[in-house]
Amino acid sequence: MALTFEPIAPSSPDIDGREDSRWRRALRGRAVDPAWVRPALLSLLIGTALLYLVGLGASGWANSFYSAAVEAGAKNWKAFFFGSFDSSSFITVDKPPASLWVMELSARLFGVNSWSILVPQALEGVGAVGLLYATVRRRWGAAAGLVAGTVLATTPVATLMFRFNNPDALLVLLLVAAAYAVTRALESASTRWLLLAGAFVGFGFITKMLQAFVVLPGFGAVYLVYARTSLRRRVGQLIAAGLAVVGSAGWWVAAVELTPASARPYVGGSTTDSVLQLAFGYNGLGRLTGNETGSVGGGGFGTMWGTTGITRLFSSDFGGQISWLIPAALVLGAATFWAVRGRDPVAAAQRSQVWLWASWLVITGAVFSFSKGIIHPYYSVALAPAIGALTGIGAVTLWRLRERLWSRVVLAGTLTMTVAWTNHLMLRSASWHPSLRATILVVGLLAAAAMLLPPVMTARPARASAVLAGVGLLAALAAPAAYSLQTAAATHTGAIPSAGPSGAGGGFGGGGPGGRPGRPPALGGQAPSAAAGQPTASDGMPAGGLMPPLGGGPGGGLLNAGSVSRALTTALETNAASYTWVAATVGAENASGYQLAAREPIMAIGGFNGTDNSPSLAQFKAYVAAGKIHYFIAGGGGPGMAGGGAGGSISSSSITQWVAANFSATTIGGQTVYDLTT
Repeated sequence: MALTFEPIAPSSPDIDGREDSRWRRALRGRAVDPAWVRPALLSLLIGTALLYLVGLGASGWANSFYSAAVEAGAKNWKAFFFGSFDSSSFITVDKPPASLWVMELSARLFGVNSWSILVPQALEGVGAVGLLYATVRRRWGAAAGLVAGTVLATTPVATLMFRFNNPDALLVLLLVAAAYAVTRALESASTRWLLLAGAFVGFGFITKMLQAFVVLPGFGAVYLVYARTSLRRRVGQLIAAGLAVVGSAGWWVAAVELTPASARPYVGGSTTDSVLQLAFGYNGLGRLTGNETGSVGGGGFGTMWGTTGITRLFSSDFGGQISWLIPAALVLGAATFWAVRGRDPVAAAQRSQVWLWASWLVITGAVFSFSKGIIHPYYSVALAPAIGALTGIGAVTLWRLRERLWSRVVLAGTLTMTVAWTNHLMLRSASWHPSLRATILVVGLLAAAAMLLPPVMTARPARASAVLAGVGLLAALAAPAAYSLQTAAATHTGAIPSAGPSGAGGGFGGGGPGGRPGRPPALGGQAPSAAAGQPTASDGMPAGGLMPPLGGGPGGGLLNAGSVSRALTTALETNAASYTWVAATVGAENASGYQLAAREPIMAIGGFNGTDNSPSLAQFKAYVAAGKIHYFIAGGGGPGMAGGGAGGSISSSSITQWVAANFSATTIGGQTVYDLTT
């Protein structure tokens, strides 16, 4: 059986025979659309933009590690291309640079500030919502697309990450674009669209490396089974799409690998100065196995990332971020797949769409659930588009079949399950608006009971049905939407932000006022009273708060970029053009506060957490002898981490000891510094 929804067609003459004017088409949409479609879509996109943009500057530099890299890339094209942390290109960040490129182009146009860095992330979110609507709508109609887009927009972790400057925002946009391209390819067995899908995924690789490839098995299998062309052609097209993936990702990898090490920055996060080692180690298979040599997980922290298993996504860390509609998406997706059983081409095309999104959700969810390496709750934003799509497709499909008892039972049961799980999640933050929790539970259960009844036989059945559908959707989406509003209203800084109120889950540096219960205030939660733009680190810390902060002083350390005094900033700025680096310090997060304050390059010894193999003591001595570094700033993550911690090098500790033994310490603005030119 195949279900028929409103077709996709180009603009056509209006009912009075006149061609639609451009403004009318923009407001109303296609002539074949119901009148409510375009206003509803515009409302969704405008609402999403407001949710992601209003008050965005309150988070300051957000993740200062990446903000410092934006400052560098906005100043120097070499730093831009390689993803360098500093404008003198000593070392790169521990991720590929595609997400930085977007922010750096914005910063070149509008200056380096919080808004120029964070607005592109918000716009990527609006784009992802719009693309998800367009993708779902092609086979399932505008109503399903609108529900899908609304679910994505109001998922708490999506609101968090589209208001933050980690790479995940661009990754989600690219993967949704790839799903759209696969959908178009399936419609006509189009090689061009399949190649474009491969290009989007490949560009996702130079956004967040191997995580982008997790959707590939599902996408490839769906095309192999459902594309309406010969098996030989399908296989050939998939091989070509694989080459597109390799080409769109490999050009940058090849450029870095083929550039002599002396002519480019050290590849941060790797132990061999290699992008390939970074991709398949720290940012790749190491995330699955826990063997992340060279990172904070290597050898010492492999058991500190939480319990693995199918319940991980529903745990206290992940649950409030993403799990609200996971059960509903799975049930509705399975029911829809059964509902469109049949051998005709339309039914097959509809099943292909269910499999496309189900494979995304199941495979990506399994990877996150069973990974033994570094895993943080905000990674789960990658699940949000699939959850939204399956929820929208399933809810609308079963609603249109509600004259059948089984459909009503599934709808009612799914809504009951959803509001019950919502109640459980909200109990984890029991003091946060308990009346909202009770209202959602009562309204949801009443709506579920009403759904069991046959469609009403009244003078206006359509209106009664619309009211019931609206109440059911409101009950299902009210809690995640409320958590999203709370997330948007809060300040988020640091390495590991989290969405929702206190106790909702997450990690360091964000979540709700005070962070998760039982965590030290310096490590967990927001710090609304802190100075804007003084965040924390990248993503290499256990979600359970098992490692204390390293380093100290105003400059901060591994978990705290800290504030920088005016006196020290002035010292760094003085005669800055005479030096390649106005200062060196251990760890990029420690360095980020100084770099953003002075807007001059700071050498981050040992990379992100001070454990990378660069520079060696001999190299550092050579830089000092050549007069390339003005100051060494004490503190940071390295001395506490080096010497065997986290599988890193001991060079940062050796450098610190050598500086202390050969140069005189002084204090500037409360921070211990060494003038390496005296």
